[in-house]
Amino acid sequence: MILLDTHIWLWLLHNPSHLSNQAQAAIDSEEPQNGLLVSAISVWEIAVKSSIGKLILPLPINEWYALAQTHSGIVIEPLNPLDAIASTQLPGTFHKDPADRILVAIAMRYGIPLLTCDSNILNYPHVQTIW
Repeated sequence: MILLDTHIWLWLLHNPSHLSNQAQAAIDSEEPQNGLLVSAISVWEIAVKSSIGKLILPLPINEWYALAQTHSGIVIEPLNPLDAIASTQLPGTFHKDPADRILVAIAMRYGIPLLTCDSNILNYPHVQTIW
């Protein structure tokens, strides 16, 4: 199982050519086992960006989500209060973005890699990443 960062999920659905070879290989490996975890926080992030015009989706957000969640291999992870708490107690120094903090907490709880190209996450030594 791997956890997809928000931009990775969007790229998988709309611009897979943006994915690195290693990212695509990880997706290809986990997809048949329903091992592509997407956090509800990513759904929230996409909805927020769509609502303020920073992200243009091909469909209204409710319709987009209805289709996006059915992509092969995707499992939507509900928000977990323990991840919310853990996101405030990450070891070392990590930036303040709440969505990124929750994604890191989820990856750490499951002991799985977070698929991302976000340098803030890639440079954080306390979570396994793939890019």
